[in-house]
Amino acid sequence: MEVDKSLVTALVEAAMTADYTAVRRLGGQIAKRMAEQNDLEGAKSLQNLLRKRGVPLQTSGYAEALPRDAGSRLPLIEEGQWPTTPIMLGGEAGQTISQFIEDAQHIGLLAEKGVSARLGLLLYGPPGTGKTLLAGHIAASLRRPLYVARLDSLISSRLGETAKNIRGIFEFVPARNAVLFLDEMDAIAKLRDDRHELGELKRVVNTVLQGLDSLTDDVVTVGATNHPHLLDPAIWRRFPYKVELTLPDEDVRASMWEHFLFLGDEARKDDGRLLARVSDGLNGADIENIALAARRRAILSNQDASLAHILLAVGASRTGSPRLLDNRELDTADKRTLTGLLHDKGGISQSDISKIVGVSRQMVHRYLKETLDG
Repeated sequence: MEVDKSLVTALVEAAMTADYTAVRRLGGQIAKRMAEQNDLEGAKSLQNLLRKRGVPLQTSGYAEALPRDAGSRLPLIEEGQWPTTPIMLGGEAGQTISQFIEDAQHIGLLAEKGVSARLGLLLYGPPGTGKTLLAGHIAASLRRPLYVARLDSLISSRLGETAKNIRGIFEFVPARNAVLFLDEMDAIAKLRDDRHELGELKRVVNTVLQGLDSLTDDVVTVGATNHPHLLDPAIWRRFPYKVELTLPDEDVRASMWEHFLFLGDEARKDDGRLLARVSDGLNGADIENIALAARRRAILSNQDASLAHILLAVGASRTGSPRLLDNRELDTADKRTLTGLLHDKGGISQSDISKIVGVSRQMVHRYLKETLDG
């Protein structure tokens, strides 16, 4: 990897002063460059190191004072890392995110013209669709630190403590020119007229609203929820930008397989397209996990994971029964399952199915007939 001397110098300086905020930010930049140069394993290793909690140097006495829960003394907020994994968005979602980032980049100009930017973005959709990843990319695009508050972890059993925790977060962030990522918003910001909720929780919703209203225009806030129907309408109104992150379509799935599994190898584009068709219904996290598992097995066994085994892992994930990737010989049940999957989802001929499964065309026909006959 080519070394950026200024980046290394800044990293060493930050480490010597125990400035872990800067260490994580600079380390994230290095990891991103490693990924851009196709050193994905190295980038992943560096990211894992950056997730560890640093120990302040005794000589410096420096440690960033994160707000903490009064009872548990656990931090209410943590600093996230700029991601090295790419975000793959298309259509309206991509356009909205681009516009949001452009507004944030020109906050000064908008303020001069008397236009409020109101930099609030709400991300919603099923798990594994990239909400946390997208928040990290927004922070990276703006060159701002990312602070993550998981609202489900802020709930305290002690009366009044939950609202106090939330106030602590909104008081901490404004002075840091950061992106505030409020994850799991549905844990707190539920409908205030839900008769099953306690008065304490209703007060908490009001605290969230007051906190959002207290932020200045230059604070970038990203909220996320897997359950948008649980959010109070007043919460929705605090976020001018709203993006639904759905399961990836076939084109995006193909791009994911090409990036995570085949590392951009043009010769494997057809395999990427086949995997994209078969992986309908999987989210981005599922695809990344299967692809990285296949690459790990290939490295440790010094043998490429076969397309057949990867397809079987995809099929198992689609049915909610994930299986470990291995290089063992396919048994009859595996071959029958794989034949059915390729016939139903692959969009390829029986001749191509026979090549992938490793059986004759007659056996493919027999497997399909057995499946139809029940």
